[in-house]
Amino acid sequence: MSFLVHVRWLLLLPLMFWLSGCDYNQIQQRDEAVSAEWSEVLNQYQRRADLIPNLVATAQANASHEAEVFKSIADARAKIGSLTQVQNAPEDAQTMQAYQQSQSELSSAMSRLLIISERYPDLKADKMFNNLMVQLEGTENRITVARQRYVRAVQEYNLLIRQFPGSLTAKVMGYQRKENFQPKNVQQISTAPEVDFTPPAHAK
Repeated sequence: MSFLVHVRWLLLLPLMFWLSGCDYNQIQQRDEAVSAEWSEVLNQYQRRADLIPNLVATAQANASHEAEVFKSIADARAKIGSLTQVQNAPEDAQTMQAYQQSQSELSSAMSRLLIISERYPDLKADKMFNNLMVQLEGTENRITVARQRYVRAVQEYNLLIRQFPGSLTAKVMGYQRKENFQPKNVQQISTAPEVDFTPPAHAK
């Protein structure tokens, strides 16, 4: 038995040396980095989703006539909740696209909520609403940072498995490129949505 163990190690040694010289460890590290950064993206989007119900409830108490806006927010949140396997979105272009689209729809719906807040003085003066909006702004900033870090992690990983010798290891070990945010969203990544309670000049 001892002889067989030694033979096995002798057979494995060349493979170990080959892998160590072909960016195998780096690919492993970059792969884990992508997973970690994507988890943080999901975490920050969930943070936003958790804030929205209280924000909407506060707005409804002062602007009950804006039912269409509240419905669009509810529909967008429901669509996000119906998506499955979002944790695996970096591995699947269709899932990534669907998740991006649903989050964009929710952002659009939330922007309409900001607009109607200008029409209702009581809502703008509501301390609870203002506090929630501050939390939302902070969350949007965290989302921006998380997305930026994810973009960088994916770029580094994809570049590594495309360049020699990492490309050889990726081909042998079955590593595939990760999905990133679509080009149309790149500009959105660098700037968080503004939360501004200043009335437009023509409204004065």
